[in-house]
Amino acid sequence: MKKMWFILIALLIVFGGLLVLKITTFGWFGFAKVEKLQPKDEELIERLKAHVIKISQEIGDRSIFKYEELTQTADYITKQFKDLGLEVELQEYYIPGRPVRNIIAQKVGTKRPKEVLIVGAHYDTCFNPGANDNTSGLAGLLELARFVASKEYAMTIKFIAFVNEEPPFFKTEKMGSLVYARRAKEIGEDIKLAIILETIGYYSDKAFSQRYPILLGPFYPNRANFIAVIGNPSSFGWTRRAVKAFKRSSPLPIRSLVATGFIPGVDFSDHWSFWKMGYCALMVTDTAFYRYPHYHQSSDTFEKLDYRCIALVVEGLEGVLSELVR
Repeated sequence: MKKMWFILIALLIVFGGLLVLKITTFGWFGFAKVEKLQPKDEELIERLKAHVIKISQEIGDRSIFKYEELTQTADYITKQFKDLGLEVELQEYYIPGRPVRNIIAQKVGTKRPKEVLIVGAHYDTCFNPGANDNTSGLAGLLELARFVASKEYAMTIKFIAFVNEEPPFFKTEKMGSLVYARRAKEIGEDIKLAIILETIGYYSDKAFSQRYPILLGPFYPNRANFIAVIGNPSSFGWTRRAVKAFKRSSPLPIRSLVATGFIPGVDFSDHWSFWKMGYCALMVTDTAFYRYPHYHQSSDTFEKLDYRCIALVVEGLEGVLSELVR
């Protein structure tokens, strides 16, 4: 018995060491190719692409260090929300003398308005155009808001474009989503779930185009042609419900993982802030640096993205929202 425990502890130490070193592995099996899958709304593809070109190419790099561009992006998002007829609120706070904004649009619920489901995405970048990270998620956010704006839901849905997700504010008190989540906890906002869209734009049908943290490969595909939903143990039930609803609304393959920040990348976005404040939250992602070679590079530009697959993600999430906020 002692020998078995020794072996188990040794394996855990080795596994932990490999995670710390960020060693990755390929997936072991493949999904079928998704080349022929088409969204139901063909115009959605063009709207998504237009958002990405406007923000990542015409405006470009945007952060506290590119303040004018950050402000232009915030103004664009605000106008998009207002044009949809949604109520818009700006949560403003200061970074060394300069105001920055979380942009909050809401569709008030008809039966349980105090219950809130959040859909979020960050709009700042990390010294690059940020087409995939995270204009793809932001474009998805805007188009989900368009879908919701003309419908009625039992719960309130809030669409939030978060500022300051990227370094040097990542996982600090000035991270936009943490500013929001901390305030929500203080005032007792009844957030049932936050769904964060983070890099949803890059896909490949090539074998061995997808990598994972060490030891996860045997359980996941080697083709980077799926979308992933990441939750923590507290969000397990929501993860299952979201995946089932997505499958009923989109043919795009989807995989899920329930884990903690011990695995590199699992908490690398705004859902971390909601986890930290004790809320349930999910990240919807193409897995970012585990598949995307242009992550945090100047080459993260609009023509690298697959807008057909982004549209399939949006349509799947439309189904998720319709089921989760009934």
